Amino acid sequence: MTAEPAAAAVRATVYGYPRQGANRELKKAIEGYWKGRVSADALRTTAADLRRSNWRELADAGLTEVPTGDFSYYDHMLDTSVMLGAIPDRHREAVAADTLDGYFAMARGTQDVAPLEMTKWFDTNYHYLVPELGPDTVFAADSGKQVAELTEALALGLTARPVLVGPITYLLLAKPAPGVAADFEPLTLLDRLLPVYAEVLADLRAAGAEWVQLDEPALVQDRTPAELNAAARAYRDLGALTDRSKLLVAGYFGRLGEALQVLAASPVEGLALDFTDSGAANLDDLAAVGGLPGKRLVAGVVNGRNIWINDHQKSLATLGTLLGLAGQVDVAASCSLLHVPYDAAAERDIDPEIRGWLAFARQKTTEIAVLARGLSQGTDAIGAELAANRAALASRANSPLTRDPAVRARTAAVTDADGRRAQPYPERAAAQRAQLGLPVLPTTTIGSFPQTDELRVARADLRAGRIDAAGYEERIKDEIREVISFQEKTGVDVLVHGEPERNDMVQYFAEQLTGYLATQHGWVQSYGTRYVRPPVLAGDISRPEPMTVRWTSYAQAQTDRPVKGMLTGPVTMLAWSFVRDDQPLGETARQVALALRDEVNDLEAAGTSVIQVDEPALRETLPLRAAEHAAYLDWATESFRLTTSGVRPDTQIHTHMCYAEFGDIVQAIDDLDADVISLEAARSHMQVADELAEHGYPREAGPGVWDIHSPRVPSAEEAAGLLRKGLAAIPAERLWVNPDCGLKTRGWAETRASLENLVAAARDVRAELAELTDGTAKG
Repeated sequence: MTAEPAAAAVRATVYGYPRQGANRELKKAIEGYWKGRVSADALRTTAADLRRSNWRELADAGLTEVPTGDFSYYDHMLDTSVMLGAIPDRHREAVAADTLDGYFAMARGTQDVAPLEMTKWFDTNYHYLVPELGPDTVFAADSGKQVAELTEALALGLTARPVLVGPITYLLLAKPAPGVAADFEPLTLLDRLLPVYAEVLADLRAAGAEWVQLDEPALVQDRTPAELNAAARAYRDLGALTDRSKLLVAGYFGRLGEALQVLAASPVEGLALDFTDSGAANLDDLAAVGGLPGKRLVAGVVNGRNIWINDHQKSLATLGTLLGLAGQVDVAASCSLLHVPYDAAAERDIDPEIRGWLAFARQKTTEIAVLARGLSQGTDAIGAELAANRAALASRANSPLTRDPAVRARTAAVTDADGRRAQPYPERAAAQRAQLGLPVLPTTTIGSFPQTDELRVARADLRAGRIDAAGYEERIKDEIREVISFQEKTGVDVLVHGEPERNDMVQYFAEQLTGYLATQHGWVQSYGTRYVRPPVLAGDISRPEPMTVRWTSYAQAQTDRPVKGMLTGPVTMLAWSFVRDDQPLGETARQVALALRDEVNDLEAAGTSVIQVDEPALRETLPLRAAEHAAYLDWATESFRLTTSGVRPDTQIHTHMCYAEFGDIVQAIDDLDADVISLEAARSHMQVADELAEHGYPREAGPGVWDIHSPRVPSAEEAAGLLRKGLAAIPAERLWVNPDCGLKTRGWAETRASLENLVAAARDVRAELAELTDGTAKG
């Protein structure tokens, strides 16, 4: 049947685009600037070139409205803090001296000044910098960046829409500044903040903006009546402004729920909603509130967070229904394309048939333009595109890659007993203490050590054929011996081999498991200049052979101290991959868990007495609505236990998590039944230790005392101070001493100094404990 065209012209747009450039030009320019090899002017020129290139690509693909303001040197939330004048007191001097260096000081810290706290952006793997606010915060508008980038786009002859973080999301994601009472609620600053937004909106109107987008993803989470009332007040007041552009409020990453009625009733001119699987309920909710008569609706029907091609027929059916619910319907991705790689066409090593199943950012813009044309002109106008889309979808559905009968039979045979340790924790703890003989406050690191230029050269030499596999392995052995030797000399108690052979904590394993596809150019921003290449989870998962046993055993042969086996857990293997969307996530997690279980058992059989299974993504993958938490945590914790429950009681199982809000998953952390957990804690000043204590967490824990995402070297006194805070919440016999995260991104000089200070801090606090014990005994 031929679809009827829409009555009005349909706009095609996106909310944001990958910032890095096709070859990560931005990363290279920023890191060059940090090292003094690139001038500030050259950095700004590179950034401007990338922005212009992105806008032209979007326009050439058929998008009729491009976003501005989504570009960032480091993070869009940090940019918002700058726009609002919310500069922490400790950074004001640096910002006043040099705005660019001050900006990076807020992001990364300096030797003397700590950076802003960093955590995950909703349930993605992108990290944002958390605003620090207090009752004395004074906001002041600085729209220079936003106006300049809008002006650049308009000068190219493009229709451009500035994109800002909305005031409700900004305040709900903020935290009390250091020294401010923990119960301070940043949302109480709303009336002080709205006039500053009004100034920014006036500046953008004066610069030529027809529309301004205000992103409010926090409204897709459960919100209290007071928070919903704050949203109603904010958009009543902003909507009532006379000196402003038209306002488009975007709620993405899921269902708006109660907030939809609030925004629909507000005087803003448009809403942007998610209509992919995660936000499918928005369609029914929109009908229930009577639609958006007279308003613009930007329909996110192309998934902005995954890399599978769109189902055009399904999207067109959704769009057709929406035509009767709004005054104007436009087409977009469900969220910013920041969360997907740049261009699938660059993946020449992937089978062309499989590559046809993939849509990275460039392909998604084409999909959006096709759907907009189909909605505007009717399906006859896109007949060829629809036929190609159907063929690609059928190719994937019928591919033998997606189903392995042996894997499915094994997952179906799993029992509850397979996911439980045979002995309770107290029995295991006693056996492990006898086996390991560790001191009180044992020291360790999280896993990786610096990835040196020499290691990167060795990988490049191997790929280019300048060295053979044997030569490469000798370089890896040299690196492992150096890492082991350094840790022994420094006095670390439980060692790691440093992971020199690993490119990424997920990709390394994905390349050795069936069902995964690795990309060569699929870079996605994690934070700042840190980019990762999430593998593509395309089919059923199994482990053909051991993945880590050889190098772990080699490292253990170099020392008498225990060396941890290091694996990435099943939830993180999913969260930091692009997962298949044709079966429940829990089923995929179980497949991965069984493959990893084989690896854990082989490590133990090879003599590894401490095995760490990292799950940094456990919290970030938590659904945004509380009603969905229990089902997720059930399969997530089961998959971890299925991975780790096949070992003896004297084999110590560790896990690790970082850069997330842990308070609302403490019970899930307990349910993992790991013997030891290490957690990020330095930037949040040991908050997680208090959360564990409040819960009554019964096992061992290592809240981090060294923030490894900053180049600054913490002193032994600073680390000892954090350790003492940890001891106030966790008994000494259950407290470990470790950094926040792995050391892959750090340099050797700062790693040596920081780790030496960490060990010194542990020794100092051990001595204090011994004196206290001795004094108590004598008394």
